[in-house]
Amino acid sequence: MASFTADCKELSNKRLSKLVGQLRIHPVSAESDYTAQYRQKLRLLRDELRDFIDKINCNPILVRLAWHDSATYDRTIGVSNFPLCGGANGSIRFASELRHGGNAGLQKAINYLKPFKQKYPEISWSDLMQLASVTAIEHSGGPLIPIRFGRIDTTSESECPKEGNLPDAEPPFAGGRDPDAATHLRRVFYRMGFNDQEIVALSGAHTLGRAFKERSGTVKEGYGSHNATQYTRDTNIARNDNRS
Repeated sequence: MASFTADCKELSNKRLSKLVGQLRIHPVSAESDYTAQYRQKLRLLRDELRDFIDKINCNPILVRLAWHDSATYDRTIGVSNFPLCGGANGSIRFASELRHGGNAGLQKAINYLKPFKQKYPEISWSDLMQLASVTAIEHSGGPLIPIRFGRIDTTSESECPKEGNLPDAEPPFAGGRDPDAATHLRRVFYRMGFNDQEIVALSGAHTLGRAFKERSGTVKEGYGSHNATQYTRDTNIARNDNRS
């Protein structure tokens, strides 16, 4: 087991080098020292996030947080109209957006990341959320996901998007506007620029983690082992490395 863990960490370090290597610097640039330090902080942050995820087993909620922060994007508005275009801009950290029905339970994920943001203030909230998500996916046995850094955060609740950007879990879809699930998913995801194949792939992310009555409301099981199924109790932890 110790050898397995060491091999996993070595592989992760190699992958991280590729990940942060996308921040390329010019050898004579006046900003080269700053960029090198920034890359080093990203490495440290990523390592600390991975250790935290490994200890807490919070992979699913960090993926959900990053997705819900980015899923407000509207391609018809365009990134030139930031922050009206939505997207991965850290706005989900504000209470008004966390109160959206689709974001139920995500305050817990924000609280997980607050100590990291305090330690690395130069890393934006939006970059932190996305890095935590791809780290969680890799830790759970998924692939290395290429990621670029430098996202800009919203600065106030006034810049949060209105509710209704995320797909509904059950009918009536969009308050009855969409007649069926397929129409509803296409309307929501086409707004972000996805095609049908990508919609299916993204929807598959729901296989990571479990549903809660207090969040999606689509199941009767809720928080705690006493409200869980025989497969989702706190003692039943599914991990890529078979550890608890």
